[in-house]
Amino acid sequence: MNFLTLPKRTTGVRKFGITSIIDLGLTIDQLSSILKDYSELIDFAKIGIGTAYITPNLSEKIRLYQNHNVIPYFGGTLFEKCYHQNKLAEFVDFLHSQKVDWIEISCGTIDIPLEERINIIKNLKHEFNVLAEVGSKDSNKALSTEDWINEMYSLLDAGSQYCITEGRQSGTAGIYQTNGQVRMDVFQELTSNVNINRIIFEAPTAKQQMFFINQIGANVNLGNVKPEDVLILEAERCGLRSETFFLED
Repeated sequence: MNFLTLPKRTTGVRKFGITSIIDLGLTIDQLSSILKDYSELIDFAKIGIGTAYITPNLSEKIRLYQNHNVIPYFGGTLFEKCYHQNKLAEFVDFLHSQKVDWIEISCGTIDIPLEERINIIKNLKHEFNVLAEVGSKDSNKALSTEDWINEMYSLLDAGSQYCITEGRQSGTAGIYQTNGQVRMDVFQELTSNVNINRIIFEAPTAKQQMFFINQIGANVNLGNVKPEDVLILEAERCGLRSETFFLED
């Protein structure tokens, strides 16, 4: 029975209002239980950092996600490792062998020039749907606001479906200060200049999630969400938590 007036959420195959979880080692049994109850609340699943390369029963995990209409992809660190070792061709074959059709292009750990990332996206966009991450995992390498905007525009124009704002699992790098606070200069420039529905904000903590929800709305795209926090996040989106209580459409 639905009797409350709540913010309207996107449903089905979402183009925005996306929730992307980070899978850092869920077992098949754990994942099966989560998806049984919450798959309709999850859109993407990042098999985080480089764990996809050593995950037991990887094919089974990928199929489980796909059978529940959740899009799996591998964390950008694995892409960067392959790039660093000149193994991108092998990485592409690996993705095809696992029937994974989304790829993350990032430079969070190693410096990959923007033009090089643009060329990689242009070469791969006909084989994969592309997610491009902006920002460094090193808090000492903070991009200027101008660089954030330039990279976002360039990577989206090159063929990325979405751009992800780096935040790490800790929420202390990329778009965040080391204390976990959002870099407001970057946030304001992004929301003023880039199509907000094509940005996925990494937001691993409830405080960060609620910041973006209150600033942008129930259907902001959020990533690096812990699997166990999926229902809490949906409650936050629906104004069913004190901090988002007065959220409107």
